[in-house]
Amino acid sequence: MYLIALCDDETEELNKTEQMLNSYKREHPEINFKTEHFGSADELLHMVRNENYVPDLMLMDIYMPEKPGIEAAKELRDMGNGSRIVFLTTSREHALEAFGVNAAQYLVKPVTEEILFPILDRIFGEVEEDRRKYLILRIDGKMQRVALNNIVYFEAQRKNQCLQFADGSSCLLHMTLTEIYDMLSGYQEFVRVGVAYIMNLEHVDSMNAQEIFLSIGKNIHLPRGAYKTLKEQYFRYYCEGKTEIC
Repeated sequence: MYLIALCDDETEELNKTEQMLNSYKREHPEINFKTEHFGSADELLHMVRNENYVPDLMLMDIYMPEKPGIEAAKELRDMGNGSRIVFLTTSREHALEAFGVNAAQYLVKPVTEEILFPILDRIFGEVEEDRRKYLILRIDGKMQRVALNNIVYFEAQRKNQCLQFADGSSCLLHMTLTEIYDMLSGYQEFVRVGVAYIMNLEHVDSMNAQEIFLSIGKNIHLPRGAYKTLKEQYFRYYCEGKTEIC
C-alpha cells in the first residue's frame, strides 16, 4: 500500500488529479494506493507534524494562498520528511527552487496521463526499492529514514521501545512493539523473541538454548521455550532457496 497526498487549494484540480490516479490504478491493478486530499499546505503539514502521516508521494500545487508549495516543501524537509514531491503548477518560474527541496519532478499544468504515468512508474519503483532497505521512524521529533541493516533489535521498555543500532548507539521510540512488528511484517529477517524483543537475524552470530550471541558483542537471554521456534526461523531465513549450503 502506497500513501499519496494531493495538495491543492482548488477542488477541481484535486479531482482531476484523483481521476488520473484512478485511471493509473485501472491500468496497474497490482499497485495499491490510498489518496488523501488537502486544501492547503498547512493542512498537510499538520498531518505530517502531528499525526505521523508519512505519504510515499505528494502531488502538490505551488500557488496556494496561505502558504506556497515551495515553502511547505522546505518545512517538510526541515522536519526530516523524505516523501517524494511532485509539483503540479501553472508556471516554470519556480523550477530551480523545486529541485532545491529535492523534488522528484516539476510538472506544468495541464498535466496529462501520458506525462504523469511514467513518473508514477518510476516513483513507485523507487519507493519499493527503499522499502527493502529502510524504515521511516519518528526519532527525536523528526521523521528519519533508518537503514534496516543498521537495526540490531528492538527491546520493550515499558511505554517506550529501545532501538539498538549496529554502531552501538540506541534511541527510544514512542510506539508499541506490536506497531513496530506490523511495520516489519514484510521482512523475514525480523522475528519476535518472547514478548520483549524483535530481533534482526542478520545480526545473530549464533545461539544456544539460553542465549543469542549478536554481532555487536552483546548477548540476549532467551526466554523459556523460545529456542526451538527461533532456531527454526533462523535456519529457514538463511537456508530458504540455498539448499546447496544448508
